[in-house]
Amino acid sequence: MKSIGSRASSFLLALSLGSAALPALADDACLDFKWDVSKERALFASMPASLNAAKDPVSAPVIVPNRLYALRLAAQDQVAFPLPPPTKKMAAASAYAGIVTLKISTPGSYRVAVDLPLWIDMVSNGSLAQPTDFQGQHECSAPHKIVVFEFNGAGPFVLQLSSAAKDNVLLTVTPAPPRTL
Repeated sequence: MKSIGSRASSFLLALSLGSAALPALADDACLDFKWDVSKERALFASMPASLNAAKDPVSAPVIVPNRLYALRLAAQDQVAFPLPPPTKKMAAASAYAGIVTLKISTPGSYRVAVDLPLWIDMVSNGSLAQPTDFQGQHECSAPHKIVVFEFNGAGPFVLQLSSAAKDNVLLTVTPAPPRTL
């Protein structure tokens, strides 16, 4: 009789522990993206390469797709953007910014993902490239925001980050999967 009670207790304990994990999964804000972001999520779980984002385009470090970067940003008023970021929302006096050069080998659609709210602009052929799509999840930081750009050439392209509240950001660039209808 003792072994039946012990097995029943073990079963109930396992059942309660298993069901306790379900709400945590359901509450994961990172699961609410309208796209499959499993590639970005896997990169955000990896070890980042640390770089200092530049204050000007000439000294901008080169980044490539499919790697996670931990970028150190500078005070925004010290950054000389190749093109001024479009007037969106006024940057706080203590905003941070930086510039990196994106090198891709294959033209196409690419996602730029970051772990915190900031503005992402891409300079291509001397003008700001218009994003083709974007989305974000306020309660998620792996990633927080994703912006999609279409590149007709192989680059390099200048990636401008601005209006960040923190002086560091995790960033990755991934090829966007083909869209399905």
